[in-house]
Amino acid sequence: MTRHAHRTHRIAIAPSGFKESLSAARVAEAIAVGVRRVIPDADLDLIPLVDGGEGTAEALALAGGGRLVPVTATGPVGEPVASHFALLGGPGPLTAVVEMAAVAGLALVPPGLRHPGATTTYGVGELIRAALDAGARRILVGCGDSGTSDGGAGALQALGARLTDRHGRELRRGGGVLHELERVDPSGLDPRLARTELLVACNPYNVLCGKRGVARVFGPQKGATPAEVELLSAGLERLADVLTRDLAPASGAPAIDLRTAPGTGASGGLGAGLAAVGARLLPRYDVLLDGLDLDARLARADFVITAEGALDHQTVRGKIPAEVARRAHASGVPVLVLAGTIGPGAQDVRAVGVDAYSAILPAPMTLVEAIDRSDEFLADATERAMRIMALGTRLAPLAAA
Repeated sequence: MTRHAHRTHRIAIAPSGFKESLSAARVAEAIAVGVRRVIPDADLDLIPLVDGGEGTAEALALAGGGRLVPVTATGPVGEPVASHFALLGGPGPLTAVVEMAAVAGLALVPPGLRHPGATTTYGVGELIRAALDAGARRILVGCGDSGTSDGGAGALQALGARLTDRHGRELRRGGGVLHELERVDPSGLDPRLARTELLVACNPYNVLCGKRGVARVFGPQKGATPAEVELLSAGLERLADVLTRDLAPASGAPAIDLRTAPGTGASGGLGAGLAAVGARLLPRYDVLLDGLDLDARLARADFVITAEGALDHQTVRGKIPAEVARRAHASGVPVLVLAGTIGPGAQDVRAVGVDAYSAILPAPMTLVEAIDRSDEFLADATERAMRIMALGTRLAPLAAA
């Protein structure tokens, strides 16, 4: 046999996590199991990726030689939850990672309480204060997987701002009352914010207001009825106006349009609320993939496998498979996407460099069963895809049946 015939195939596995099911690391491991059933000697490069949502703090702590700090904070429905933030290692100012999903994520909202007009980001502000207490002078807030639509109003309240109605009464928590907002008083804001670099890693496609505003796009997914969507939209419009008038000038924040600037709609509008106190809104992959050398690792591969829980029209709007495909396509490396479900608009991913995609579920089943067995289904789906590829392209000899 020639040396070429025995060349080990290099496969990069660069998935996101499956929401409320598997972390990105576990997804990558399950895919690797399926690949090795067909190509036992494959050279696999596992690159679990995060988008600012579930698992971001842990992943960045592991990658950066840091640690998780446990915190009990206010959850999205107002009850205390066990949460955390990360402190990273390395030179420079002490950096903390606050993962909003760890304290205000949709997974923390019981199905019967999924009313985004009532859920709050108050706990996000508490985590930011805890990070400040720990000495952090650079705080990265990861946005994603939120169960809220309050424009970051709760976080601002936890950081010391007063949000009041026309009678001077403090607003209740939740996006459903934002249309009553009359004034934001920044005098009580934690003064340490002015001495801290606050960065928000967000999807730049998400904006606060307008036809593609966050309440209209994501409100229904969080449990909002059509009438509630309109109420939330009106409240976020009001919040943007009042923040622009009362808070942004006092914070010294750069003048951006809180209604339509890229990323202002991140995590139910948390991006806008934090931008009003001086946070910089940054494209999430510019921040979260820093240090992974992702482009070079994808370029070295013969083939890339990525994955996400749902492949649909939103995938091309900043989801991990689209980002991976775009980068791999630039190097001419083919890409397969494995998805828990495939919805309307999934075919759009071909435009960003995806060569093929496939659902992992073998048969109709309950959501509970799909979640419980998702690692098994991922491994099996990967095996099926690799065997088809091996048969059609002679990528590698088939493993013994």
